[in-house]
Amino acid sequence: TGRVIIAEEGINATLEGLHENTEEFVREFLKDPRFANIDIKRSLGDGNSFPKLNVRVREEIVGTRFSQAEADPRIKTAPHLSVEELRSWYETNKDFVVVDMRNSYEYVSGHFKGSIDPGLDNSRDLPQAIEKLEPLKDKTVLTVCTGGVRCEKMSAFLLNKGFENVYQLDGGIHTYMEKYPGKDFLGTLYTFDQRVVMDFGGDREIVGTCLLCSSKTERYINCAYPRCNDHFLACESCVSVDQKGYCAQQCRTTHQGGE
Repeated sequence: TGRVIIAEEGINATLEGLHENTEEFVREFLKDPRFANIDIKRSLGDGNSFPKLNVRVREEIVGTRFSQAEADPRIKTAPHLSVEELRSWYETNKDFVVVDMRNSYEYVSGHFKGSIDPGLDNSRDLPQAIEKLEPLKDKTVLTVCTGGVRCEKMSAFLLNKGFENVYQLDGGIHTYMEKYPGKDFLGTLYTFDQRVVMDFGGDREIVGTCLLCSSKTERYINCAYPRCNDHFLACESCVSVDQKGYCAQQCRTTHQGGE
């Protein structure tokens, strides 16, 4: 089972199955010289991450809607920084800024220490966030995302807008957490499957907070008002009091009023 996106610019896929079957797939996949340098990541699943196998052809792997002139990673993208190099940066207190290119609802349950959330609801929101990032133009900037896919385009966009010293984390947050569990990345990693969040062990801190009472949590729900449906963190205590889990009083009032 899993989700596969195919576009002219590349492939992004998450697949789940028995270990021997997924490993056989990887071996056969990498035999094709066109795919020989594709980054393969592995993590444990419970067999329930996806309801079926879904393969889609799209215009873009990541829906940025950037023009090719603004960001074409096949022509120009930021150099890749290895997870070992990033660990060294943290250990030596290098002067750099991590810009998290994920959506804000992903950021709240886990992120690199000292990182910046540009406030993205979607990847296509980056042009509107550039003004917020302008003060970083003279800084060493490292873009990060879940597996490194988004950063190919997001870092290219920053370069196009005049940011000169830009890097992207090779393999993304997933690779860093796998190599250094509990180090520098605080909280859990958001996933777009039934697991919702995951971690790789280690002595880690819970940084997510309940939107309703601000207590520590890593539990996501969707707002019960269908027209809102916002994805947010809510602790079990708050949801047990309000079984429907509204993200705001306005949503509760409107929905219960019959709209």
